[in-house]
Amino acid sequence: MLFSVLLLFVPYPTLAADAGAVDYINFTGHWAGITALVIFILAYSLVIGEEIIHLRKSKPALVAAGFIWVLVAVTYAQHGDTHTAEVAVRHGLLEFVELFLFLLAAMTFINTMDERGVFDLLRARLIAQGYSFRKIFWITGVISFFLSPIADNLTTALLMATVIAAVGGDNRRFIAIGCVNIVVAANAGGAFSPFGDITTLMVWQAGQVEFQEFFVLFFPALASWLATAGLMSFAVPREQPAPVEEEAHLRYGAWIVVGLFILTIIMAVSFHNFLHLPPVLGMMTGLGLLKLFGYYLQRRGDVRFGATQEMNLGEDELSVTDGVHGSGSSYDIYKNLQRAEWDTLMFFYGIILCVAGLGAFGYMAVVSEFFYEDLGPTYANIFVGFASALIDNIPVMFAVLEMNPEMSHGQWLLVTLTAGIGGSMLSIGSAAGVAVMGQARGVYTFFAHLKWSWAIFIGYAISIWLHFILNASAFAS
Repeated sequence: MLFSVLLLFVPYPTLAADAGAVDYINFTGHWAGITALVIFILAYSLVIGEEIIHLRKSKPALVAAGFIWVLVAVTYAQHGDTHTAEVAVRHGLLEFVELFLFLLAAMTFINTMDERGVFDLLRARLIAQGYSFRKIFWITGVISFFLSPIADNLTTALLMATVIAAVGGDNRRFIAIGCVNIVVAANAGGAFSPFGDITTLMVWQAGQVEFQEFFVLFFPALASWLATAGLMSFAVPREQPAPVEEEAHLRYGAWIVVGLFILTIIMAVSFHNFLHLPPVLGMMTGLGLLKLFGYYLQRRGDVRFGATQEMNLGEDELSVTDGVHGSGSSYDIYKNLQRAEWDTLMFFYGIILCVAGLGAFGYMAVVSEFFYEDLGPTYANIFVGFASALIDNIPVMFAVLEMNPEMSHGQWLLVTLTAGIGGSMLSIGSAAGVAVMGQARGVYTFFAHLKWSWAIFIGYAISIWLHFILNASAFAS
């Protein structure tokens, strides 16, 4: 934000910035450009203060996006150009729609697995083992690191945080440090998979890094979490927690849903790599298969319970018997669609359109020139990690993609790594951190996380160093 204020003093030359097929004029010194920047800063201040003022982050983002694009259209129209604003906003909308549909399909699968009891079973098994606090600390960290590349860092962090809270009981110190560990592990695990974080998904869909190429970040990401967790583990008590009893049973079709999710991931990757189609097409095809299976579950319940109601174009909620335990359970795929993180999805719309609007005023070109040409891509990409911690890694990564700087393949991998891991340095730097703050409210807080930022920074530095060593050949391409 401070750097954004400094941009107010940038001279007002004509400057073209390439974003898709649109050429932008530098309006950073124009009254409308300055006003748009102020609107964005004010809106994002409200986003950052969500936990304090209890205002959903999507609301200021949506309003700011609308006002910024009004200013873009008026400014270009005053200069005799009524075409650029429309082309530019459609470019931003296309970016959002691909991301939105991809995430909607993924969230629906995750919610369906949750509704079928997959995550409840995992949590119950962990709690029932009677491990010590230190073992739970390491086990939840390992699971978070390896689950987040598949289920995404947000879902993983929320799931593991419930385990920490259930085991920790009244031990607030353990819950706080356990949640920090989970957020760091989930973000690190999400950094080496297109499905692990929104930032990696954006990089993959933009075509900057291929699916299989993300995995070269595995060891740098793993080292970043291990270094941080190793330092934090000395503060974890060794005693046994109070025993907790929890039972969980899988509902009928749970493993079929898991299989369909894996098949959907394979389709998304195959559509992109072999057919050169957007991966979102594979995700939506998989969502269609899930809906067909949902229809089967409803027909199964209809036959078993002798339901006589007429089936219509909607999918009414019907009772379905659990094929293993015999207990009744209801299934409605549209309920799982409704349970998607709609506030987060709307926030993505607002923030993507805000950044695209600032790009239309020329801010992205100016920032790109300063960082990637004057400072160099290495320093710029390392700075991205710190910016991600302060602002949130999603708008920072979208800004980098909008700048589209000329840099080597190794540098694109570096910025993917730093945006994902750097967001862990503060609790507000990633969706996982913000979500866990809401779930463990009053225990895992901004300052509880800040206490360990020094350890997370050490892991961040180690990951960058390891990336330069292990993936040196990528910097020549």
